[in-house]
Amino acid sequence: MQLRYSFRVYPSAGQRSALARAFGCARVVFNDALRVREEARAAGLPFVTSAELSKHLTAVKKTPERAWLGEVSAVILQQSLRDLDTAYRNFFDGLKGKRPRMGAPRLKSKRDNRQSIRFTANAAWRITPGGKLRLPKIGDLKVKWSRTLPSTPTTVTVFRDAAGRYFASFVVETDASEVLPETTPEVGIDLGLGHFAVLSDGTKADSPRFLRRAEKRLKKTQRALSRTEKGSRNRNKARLKVARAHARVADARREFHHQLSTRIIRENQAVAVEDLAVKGLARTRLAKSVHDAGWSAFVTMLEYKSARYGRTFVKIGRFEPTSQVCSRCGVKDGPKPLNVREWTCKECGAVLDRDINAAVNVAKAAGLAVSACGAQVRPGLVPAPRSEAGTHPKRPTQPVWEQAGIPGL
Repeated sequence: MQLRYSFRVYPSAGQRSALARAFGCARVVFNDALRVREEARAAGLPFVTSAELSKHLTAVKKTPERAWLGEVSAVILQQSLRDLDTAYRNFFDGLKGKRPRMGAPRLKSKRDNRQSIRFTANAAWRITPGGKLRLPKIGDLKVKWSRTLPSTPTTVTVFRDAAGRYFASFVVETDASEVLPETTPEVGIDLGLGHFAVLSDGTKADSPRFLRRAEKRLKKTQRALSRTEKGSRNRNKARLKVARAHARVADARREFHHQLSTRIIRENQAVAVEDLAVKGLARTRLAKSVHDAGWSAFVTMLEYKSARYGRTFVKIGRFEPTSQVCSRCGVKDGPKPLNVREWTCKECGAVLDRDINAAVNVAKAAGLAVSACGAQVRPGLVPAPRSEAGTHPKRPTQPVWEQAGIPGL
């Protein structure tokens, strides 16, 4: 399977200018190709193929108006055309029902939060013996390596985020040697807002609420941004402060997701979760809390880590009455208000915790053999590697799992 490893890079002033030039050239090629296809569609002409777009790019580079496209590597320009093909393919697959629907490709802007370029093996990029990333027509970039790559990368993507940070993202191929030894526990997970995740064995992980905890700092930086004049240098500085504050929140949330998902995958042979309607919940009064939790990103991590380490991952339907059925006797006694966190089953007399009962029912609905006793399972001490391995200049003194109230680590 393919994995992506991301590392922080620190380009010099000249290299930042070269990267900005490469970002701009890739963006112009994407927009020009999109206009060609849209003009052909408006004129009733056949769909312009990728080969025709590539020939058009070669001819345009010889004109005086676009001669500066030759200042960057030709590979990133061709990859920009591939990105346009992917955007169209995803759009058409959404219309056919093969994937969730998405909008048609749009023009890119130089003010987009994320600018990126991609190099394949044809670009002859490489990692130098000194540990630097050598890119054609850009130079040797200083990389902060947080781990070793498991194999030789096939492509590298260099991107800049809204906070002005630069990253190099490598795509590597991994084999089945990382399959973990088989274990017996099977677990169901109930995701929520009061507790981020409740396992069917009774373990509860508190929601760190990273965005809520950082609201005071975010309000201060946003207020300073609103007081600056548009187009001024001070406004750009204030914008970077806002972006960096949000980046710290996103990084902390991502690290928490990685640590918790890795721990669950290492300790359980099978994992079951509920397919939540996140988009629907994000349109309610709980929108901020739902986005702060990041359920979709967490479930995605569980899914690909299960495939990577040889575990079983099951996702049940969102309409399963997991909170209405007694996990002991199976009697369905109807929906309950959210303020009811514990109740007694009228049929068997069992005292049920709402979240643990739902987690057990999630596991049962997925066909997993779990115990409904709610007993704690003593977890072992395991590292939590990140598949998207970023680097942070400052680490919190208290581990994230302790901040979240996860026992046993």
